[in-house]
Amino acid sequence: MPPLALTLGDPAGIGPELALSAWLARGGADPLPPFFLVADPAFIERLANRLNRLVPVAEVDPETAAEVFPSALPVVPLPSGAQVSAEPGVPDTVNAGATIESITTAVGFVKAGRASAVVTNPIAKFVLTRTGFAHPGHTEFLAALSVPPGRTPPRPVMMIWSAGLSVVPVTIHVPLKDVPGLLTQDLVEETATIVARDLRQRFGLPEPRLVLAGLNPHAGEAGTIGHEDRDVLAPAVARLRAAGIDIRGPLPADTLFHARARAAYDVALAPTHDQALIPIKTIAFDDGVNVTLGLPFVRTSPDHGTAFDIAGQGIARPDSLMAALRLAARLAANAADPAETPGGEVIPFNVYAGRPRPAGARHFDPEDEL
Repeated sequence: MPPLALTLGDPAGIGPELALSAWLARGGADPLPPFFLVADPAFIERLANRLNRLVPVAEVDPETAAEVFPSALPVVPLPSGAQVSAEPGVPDTVNAGATIESITTAVGFVKAGRASAVVTNPIAKFVLTRTGFAHPGHTEFLAALSVPPGRTPPRPVMMIWSAGLSVVPVTIHVPLKDVPGLLTQDLVEETATIVARDLRQRFGLPEPRLVLAGLNPHAGEAGTIGHEDRDVLAPAVARLRAAGIDIRGPLPADTLFHARARAAYDVALAPTHDQALIPIKTIAFDDGVNVTLGLPFVRTSPDHGTAFDIAGQGIARPDSLMAALRLAARLAANAADPAETPGGEVIPFNVYAGRPRPAGARHFDPEDEL
């Protein structure tokens, strides 16, 4: 497998220093897969010196990165030769071009087979939009890069994965008051279909088990507390089940995330952003991974932002980035041609999200006490 391509992110944030920390922690009982950083090598060297990190930096191309990785942090220069000069904690539009170029270059390497997956460091959208960046966000930009110019990009789905819980918000960064109008049967069905497909193809789960949280308290109580669960979510679930997808719901969100409930499903879909992200950031704040489903290549990222407030202090924890690198390598191996993967077969997640899945394990019924 080719190495992973790690993007620069916003150079004033914690992304570049996390790359240094991850490389320093590359060995041990659970070693990191080889990766290279797409960045300005001189900037990374200056940052390492500033943080007093003993990290040798080697300028490489993707083909030599894996060979160099055990002894130095491989850095592939930006094709334009752009030089980065960022003050930690001080975002500046002057570096927007380098941030974008790192992303486009990393995606290009994956599409050309020179990298096995893209792992993205956090960006600050407000910095990019001030320079004319027209995409709604990081994920939408990656979707646009996955197809030739002028082609309709695939619909990406955000899944936050951890060893204890995996969640998908059906609606994401929208005001809560707008959710009922956006929450359609088609949206729920499309989201769940993408999730189920990628769980089979990339996570090695032949029969993924999904649940859908209700929008209203107690999942609407048969329409007495709002009609969306009865009129939108329940019919969507029925159509998905008729299409062969193992999904249950809508189920009360307040009883869906304790340990016994989590043992009965692989991914929980939730109508709103906070319904999904509050539980996982409570359970796995430091090591959650953002996985983009629905793209023709594997993309993961740490489940946190640029953290400008602590950038440059050397205190940012690399746990989430390290988890993102490990998961990206495993998903890329599963997504590759089986003849090219070790053993010639998909690597199953026999223990998925930290929970044993014995053959024939049943899904819980809505009537089960949660």
